[in-house]
Amino acid sequence: MELKNDYNEKNGTFYLEENGKRQAEMTYVFAGPSKFIIDHTEVFPGNEGKGFGKQLVNAAANFAREKGFKILPVCPYAKKVMEKTPEYADVLF
Repeated sequence: MELKNDYNEKNGTFYLEENGKRQAEMTYVFAGPSKFIIDHTEVFPGNEGKGFGKQLVNAAANFAREKGFKILPVCPYAKKVMEKTPEYADVLF
């Protein structure tokens, strides 16, 4: 399983890929020079309960730390995970 992040100056997608097929993805949109909004997280059928969603949230947090960004999670899943996990407090907007 490979974790990837494709992005440009407007938006991006974190995703987990196996054998060239996406297994889960999280989309985000940049909101200014120092923050991004997570707007959707999806784990594709057959992958539920494998922790893929949490891997994507963690990847977003690490990306934010590396780049000095803050995150505004509007996706219900990402919002729930990030707000209840103290380790993500430093990247929340």
